[in-house]
Amino acid sequence: MSQSTSLPNHEMGARSYGLHIAGEAVAAEPGRTFESFNPTTGRRWGDFAIAGADQVDRAVTAAAKAFRGPWSRMSATERGRLLMRWGDAIAENAMHIGALEATQNGKLASEMQTQARIVRDWLCYFGGMADKIEGAVIPVAQTSVLNYTLKEPLGVVAVIVPWNSPTLLMIESAAPALAAGNTIVVKPSEVTSASAIEIARLAESVGIPPGVLNVVTGLRETGEALVGHPQVRKISFIGSTDVGRAIAAEAGRKLVPCTLELGGKSPNIVFEDADIDRAEIGVLAGIFAAAGQTCVAGSRAYIHRRIYDELVSRLVRRAGRIAVGDPLAQATQMGPVASKAQLDKDQAIVREAVAAGASVLCGGERLAVPGFDGGYFFAPTILGGADAANPVICKEVFGPVLAVMPFEDDDEVLALANDSEFGLAAGVWTKDFRRAHLMARRLEAGTVWLNTYRTLAFNSPFGGYKSSGIGRVNGTEAVNHYLQTKSVWCELGDEVRDPFAFKA
Repeated sequence: MSQSTSLPNHEMGARSYGLHIAGEAVAAEPGRTFESFNPTTGRRWGDFAIAGADQVDRAVTAAAKAFRGPWSRMSATERGRLLMRWGDAIAENAMHIGALEATQNGKLASEMQTQARIVRDWLCYFGGMADKIEGAVIPVAQTSVLNYTLKEPLGVVAVIVPWNSPTLLMIESAAPALAAGNTIVVKPSEVTSASAIEIARLAESVGIPPGVLNVVTGLRETGEALVGHPQVRKISFIGSTDVGRAIAAEAGRKLVPCTLELGGKSPNIVFEDADIDRAEIGVLAGIFAAAGQTCVAGSRAYIHRRIYDELVSRLVRRAGRIAVGDPLAQATQMGPVASKAQLDKDQAIVREAVAAGASVLCGGERLAVPGFDGGYFFAPTILGGADAANPVICKEVFGPVLAVMPFEDDDEVLALANDSEFGLAAGVWTKDFRRAHLMARRLEAGTVWLNTYRTLAFNSPFGGYKSSGIGRVNGTEAVNHYLQTKSVWCELGDEVRDPFAFKA
C-alpha cells in the first residue's frame, strides 16, 4: 500500500473488509459479517468478515506452511531486514493508518498516527535482534562430550489485539514473535479491525512471505477457534482480565505458553512535596489524554491531605476545559469513547459509585457535541469521597473517570495503592528521591513511573503483576517468550559406553 493522498474522514461511505490469509483477501462467507461503528458519529463505519472455525483453520494452516517453508529457510539476518523494511512502510503510511483507527476507536488521530510512526522503532529493534539469538556450549563433566543448546521458534503464534492502540499493540507482540522465527495469526478487536489488515498487506509489499502474517476478523467464536486450534503453539493476548483468565485456562489445557497483558487500576500518588504543576499535568494526562482508554490509566489519584484541596480544585478546573470533540480535528484534546458499550459502562460506573457514597466533582454524564449528535462522548469525570470498597476504586473503567482520595502518610497510601487485584502500573510524584525509590520497590506493579506517567519504550520490558498479566512485552525479555531451548549432546570420543558395565 502506498501513501494515501486522501485520509479517512467521517463522510466516507461504509467500507468492507474480508480476511487476510496467505497473502490473499478472503471474502466473508454469506451472512457472516459484523458491523463496525464510528464512535464520533454513531453511524456505521463498515463491515468485516466473521471467520468461523474453517477459515481460522485455513489461516493457521497457512501460517504453519510458511513456518516450515520460506520463513524458516530464510537467514535470521534476512528476516530481520524484512522486519525493518516493514517498519519503514508502516511509518510511511502512518497518516492513513492513524486516521483510519481514529474513525474506529475515537482516539485522537494525532495519537494514532504517532503510534503508527513509532512502531518502526519496535521493528528496527527486534529486526536487529533476529540474528543475535544464540545458544550456548555447556561445560559438562564428560570431557569427550559436546553439549550445546539451540534457541528455536515455537511455531504458529496467535496474537489477539485490543482496540485502544491496535497497531502499536499488535507490533509489540508480532515483532518479537517474528524476530524469533515464528509465524502469526492475528485476531484484531471487532472495534478496530481495519488497520491489522492494512499493515498485513504492507508486510507482504516489502517481501515478507505470504502466510507469515495472517489476519482473521470476527467475534468471540473467532477468538475461541484460534486459541483452541491444535497447531497454535503460543498465545499472546492483550485485553480484559476475565478473557485473559479464559485464555490461560485453554492454554493450560493445551499445555502451550501464553503472554497476557490484562487490566489495570493504576494508582497515581502525589506527595505533599511534589512539584504541583507537574503533578497536575501528570494526573490529567494519566487519565484523560486517551479518554481513559488505556490499560495503564491512572484512574486512582491519591493526593496528600496537605495539598488535596488545592490540587483537586486545579484538576477539576482543567478537566472542565478539556476540548472534547472530533478526534480528527487538531484542536480536539479528547475524543469519544470507542463504543456504545463503553459509553454505557462509563455511565453505569458513575451511578454505582455515587450510590456507594462518592460525589461527582465534575462531569459524570454523556456529552452533546455539536455536529456529532450520535457520538459516544463522555465528559471528563472526577469523583471524590469514595472509600476503598467503592466500585470506582475496585473496577477497571477504561473510560475518562478519575477517583481522587486524600492520604496522610507513606504507609497508608502504600496500603491503599496495593489493595487491588491489579498491578500493571503506578505513578509517584515527589521531590524526595529516597522516598520515590522506596515506593518503587514496595508498589506491587510491573511499571512504576517517578515524576512522569505513560512513558514506554521498545527496549524496556512492560507487563503486569497479579491479575494484570503474565510475561513481558518489549526489550530482550520479550523475545525469550517466543523461543524454546533444545539441548544437543554429541559424543566425540571413540570409547563405547556399556550401560551395564559400571566403573567404580
